[in-house]
Amino acid sequence: MKIKLVRQVFTDKSTIGSLYVNDVFFCYTLEDKDRGLDQSQSVFTIQAKKLFGITAIPYGKYPLIVNKSPKFGRLLPRLQGIKGFDGVLIHRGNSAEHSHGCILVGYKKGTDCIMESTKAEADLITILQRESTHTIEIVK
Repeated sequence: MKIKLVRQVFTDKSTIGSLYVNDVFFCYTLEDKDRGLDQSQSVFTIQAKKLFGITAIPYGKYPLIVNKSPKFGRLLPRLQGIKGFDGVLIHRGNSAEHSHGCILVGYKKGTDCIMESTKAEADLITILQRESTHTIEIVK
């Protein structure tokens, strides 16, 4: 399954985007501040620009699996192979304070926030469980 995240609104606190599943709009996303990181950069460059817990992951294409999160105790999408980042999930939450480097999903958006995230997370898990192979591409 092909997932695409298009980052669209950039503030000092967060990054708001749109998530597409097989090229169809699914929901909005919220991430930490975009600091211009890209998968093509070296891990040293990424680590030099990254501020722990308050930086959006690099632009790029990543494998995505669904497994049980030890932290949250439920099935969640997990991105793999991100230079300089580990444990990046897609989950519910409303603001950058809830992100800590992860991608939050919600059906409504506001200024530096998203809403209806619990339903968006559950619906995304249901869709992802229909297939076993997934990728996510993050673009501007």
